Amino acid sequence: MNKPVWRAVTAVLVSLTLSGCATVRTLDAAKPGAPVVYAGTRLDWYALQGGCCATDRFGAEAPAYPAVDLPASALLDTLLLPLSLAAAMGFTLGVSGGF
Repeated sequence: MNKPVWRAVTAVLVSLTLSGCATVRTLDAAKPGAPVVYAGTRLDWYALQGGCCATDRFGAEAPAYPAVDLPASALLDTLLLPLSLAAAMGFTLGVSGGF
């Protein structure tokens, strides 16, 4: 496969993975008492184990294919680990989103 085709395929796969990524979903959830550290990975694992009420526990719906999403969520959760640990310890960065 030549490079432009390979890059296009990679870009499509990454965008499909991140659009349903459990980590991205749990970042937007902001549910009090929901897990913060490795939340996306935990949500995928919960769905794989047959968990019934992901929205009640994590504040977000589980992805349609949690087994496919699990490696990407684990990687993204690892990259975001310093921020999630700070959030779990109660530190805030004073950042607000939206309009």
